[in-house]
Amino acid sequence: MSVNGNWLRVSPDELKRARTDLGWAYKLAKAERDDNSDRYTTTDKAWNGLDFLLDRLGFEIPLVLGAERFVELPDVAPDSEEMFDFLENLEDDWGYGPPSYLTPVQVEAAASRLAALTEDDLIRGVDPQELDRAEIYPQIWDRPGELTWVAHYLPGVRSFFSAAATDGNAVICWLD
Repeated sequence: MSVNGNWLRVSPDELKRARTDLGWAYKLAKAERDDNSDRYTTTDKAWNGLDFLLDRLGFEIPLVLGAERFVELPDVAPDSEEMFDFLENLEDDWGYGPPSYLTPVQVEAAASRLAALTEDDLIRGVDPQELDRAEIYPQIWDRPGELTWVAHYLPGVRSFFSAAATDGNAVICWLD
């Protein structure tokens, strides 16, 4: 089984509704994914590698995991028994915990920063062992070409965030 990163573009009104009804938002996300809508995209298993590489470049906006929370998580270690119990009893689990989101302002800032970023920029000077040491999922970084595999998602990510910014959308982020 694999863990996949997902994004859904939503209008400010849809975001407002999602804040009070994550069940509705989950149904919307599933429908958009099933319809192959341009409002939905995925980074598949490359989500953690992409997050690591963007962070390494000083990208301030957490594109992959979102900056804002729908559900407040307890202030405990992510791998603690308390967190496990919390997540096990969570109604709004979209696969690997609750979704989060980026506001339209954050989406616009991300799109602007992504516009100037190339695939080469993303992986230039990166030693794949850095990803191994950081235990970045999926742990495949000892194989040739894996950094290029992550970088090949960048044009789609750029396009997705550009369209979201143009339309004044927020973006819901989740792992499943």
